[in-house]
Amino acid sequence: MMRKPHIIAIPYPAQGHVIPLMELCLCLVKHGCKVTFVNSHFNHNRIIQSMSEADHAENTINLVSVPDGLAVEEDRNDLKKLTEAFFEVVPGKLEALIHNINESVENRVSCVIADENLGWALDLAKKLGLQRVAFWPAAAASLTMMFNVQKLVDDGIVGKNGEILRKQSIKLLPLMPAMNTTDLAWNGFSDPGVQRIFFDLAFKNNESVKAAEWIICNSSQVMEYDVFASYPKMIPIGPLLANNRLGKTSGHFWREDTDCLIWLDQHPLDSVIYVAFGSHTIFNMAEFQELALGLQLTNRPFLWVVRQGFIEEAGNPYPQGFIDRTRNRGQVVEWAPQQKVLAHPSLGCFLSHCGWNSTIEGVSNGLPFLCWPYFADQLFNKSYICDVWKIGLGFDRNENGIIGRREIKNKVEQLFGDENFKARAVDLQAEVLSSVKKGGSSYRNFSSFVNWIKETN
Repeated sequence: MMRKPHIIAIPYPAQGHVIPLMELCLCLVKHGCKVTFVNSHFNHNRIIQSMSEADHAENTINLVSVPDGLAVEEDRNDLKKLTEAFFEVVPGKLEALIHNINESVENRVSCVIADENLGWALDLAKKLGLQRVAFWPAAAASLTMMFNVQKLVDDGIVGKNGEILRKQSIKLLPLMPAMNTTDLAWNGFSDPGVQRIFFDLAFKNNESVKAAEWIICNSSQVMEYDVFASYPKMIPIGPLLANNRLGKTSGHFWREDTDCLIWLDQHPLDSVIYVAFGSHTIFNMAEFQELALGLQLTNRPFLWVVRQGFIEEAGNPYPQGFIDRTRNRGQVVEWAPQQKVLAHPSLGCFLSHCGWNSTIEGVSNGLPFLCWPYFADQLFNKSYICDVWKIGLGFDRNENGIIGRREIKNKVEQLFGDENFKARAVDLQAEVLSSVKKGGSSYRNFSSFVNWIKETN
C-alpha cells in the first residue's frame, strides 16, 4: 500500500489567511493526503475554543501550534510587531517540528504548503528537500501587483522604501482593473513601519516563490481570466468554500452565532442587507454612528456583525435610541456563520469590506455588493466588484472624509432599485460555481495538483 503524502501547511497568522488554507487542507484530506496544520499558539487556541465537539470529531487535520513570538497579552492587531516577531521565531520552530515528525519514517513530511507571505517557509522546504507549494489566499491580481514591485520602483512610481512617488492610475494588464498607486496593498496601512515591512516582504517573497513548484490561488479563471492568461504559473483552484465541499466551515477565531439564521428565515426573499467587515477593520465612533443611522434610514431589514474590537472607543457606541428604533428589523451579532448567511434566500445585498474571502463568498451566492474597503488588497477587490464585474457600488466620502448616513441610504436604494446588479451577480455566480464542479477549470487544476502531490510523495 502506498504511503499517504504528508503535508505541512502554514498560514500567515490572520483570520482571512487561516480559513482558505484550512479549506484547501480539508479538500486534500478528502483526496487521501495527511495534513499537519501549523498555527500560532494564540490562533490555535482561538480556533479550538470556537469549535464544537462535533467539529473536532469531523476535523481530520492534525492541528498543531508554535509560538508567534509575542507575549499572550500583546495585541495581535499590531501587524508590525506580529509580523516581525513571527518571522523571527517561527522558522526555527517549524524546522524543529519537521525534523521531529521525520524521525518516524512512515510519517515523513513530503510537501510544505505555505502562505505566499511566508516565503521563508518555502526556502526552508527547499533546504530540507521537500516539495514546495505557495498558496495565495487573495485575488491573483493583487499577487501580480506584488510580483511587479521592482518594475514600479524602476519606473519611478514607487520609492525604494515603498513610498508613493507618483499619484496616478496604473494598469498592469489590459483587462485587469486600473488602480491608483495610493491603493497599492502596502500603502493601505496607516503606520509607515507596517508599510515598509510589507513592501520589503514583497521583494523577499518574490525571490522565495521562485523555489515553489506550484503557486495556487483561491480564485477562479472566470473571475480573473486576464491575470491567469498572463501568469501561467499561477493556478486557480477556487473558490475554496465549505459550501463547495458540503462541509462545515473551519478555522474561525470567534464562535459563530447561528441564531441569526432563524432570524433570517422570517424575512422575505432578497430583502436583508448583511453588513460585515471581516476580522481587522476598526471604525471610529463617528463612522460607526453614521453607518448605524444609515442602516436605520434605509427602512430595510439588516443583519450587522459587530465583533469585539470593531470600534476604537469603549462604551456604548450606538446612537441614542438606535437599538429600540430598529429592534423589529435589525439584528446585531458578534460573529456570523457567514457562508450560511450569504447562501440564505432572504439576503438582498452584502455591505462588505471587500476582503477576498468575503468577495468570493458573496460572488458564489450571486449577491450584489455595497463596498466599504478598509485596507490592503480590499481597495483593489472593490475595483473588481464595481468596475470589472459590475455587481456592486462603492460609497463616496463627504468633505470630512466620512461615509455619511444619506450616502448609505442612497446607495442602498440605487442597488436595490436596479435589477441589473442582481442579474449580473447571478450570471457570475453560475460561471464561478461551474468552475469548481467536475470538469470545470478549478476542478481540473485541483485534480492535477493532487496527482502531483501523490506522484512526488
